[in-house]
Amino acid sequence: MTAISRFPVHDELSAPPGSAPVLRGAQRAAGQLPNFLGVLAGSPAALRGYARLRSELRHGTLDGPTLERIALAVASHHGSAPGIATHVRSARMAGLTHDEVAAARRFESRDPAQAALLRCLEPLVRAGGPLPDHVVEEARELGWTDEQLLEAIAVVALETFTALINVAGDVPVDGSTEAGRLLAA
Repeated sequence: MTAISRFPVHDELSAPPGSAPVLRGAQRAAGQLPNFLGVLAGSPAALRGYARLRSELRHGTLDGPTLERIALAVASHHGSAPGIATHVRSARMAGLTHDEVAAARRFESRDPAQAALLRCLEPLVRAGGPLPDHVVEEARELGWTDEQLLEAIAVVALETFTALINVAGDVPVDGSTEAGRLLAA
């Protein structure tokens, strides 16, 4: 049985005109269009806002492994199967071990600085904040700057938005099942 989203999964031909340019750019960059973006294309404003924030954060001060740890923690908290699948692959490509991927999904890391950052963000993800002073100070003591902490909070917001769309839309995981691969073949 093929999973079906609650919202249409658009491509550049079926998307509203305001979404088509963003979808074309995403497809050129990635080679394929994730179901999440296809669903989000149903709202050109939401798609453009997502794309702009994601682009800015990719050019911020946080490195790829840090971004993936945060994304894994958020996607796991919300039970976003597409987000988990995407970020497990991305985290492995960014050099995280299987153990570090599993740890990040629990807001943990063997790296003390990464663990402090995830502990700092955990109350925000789990309860919507506030951040206890001691976790912010611990993160600062382990080298995280205020700029990095603010970017990390922005990543939490972006990944929460992504997870909420995936969960609310019942967005299927991109090509994750053998049946889906066989159908595509």
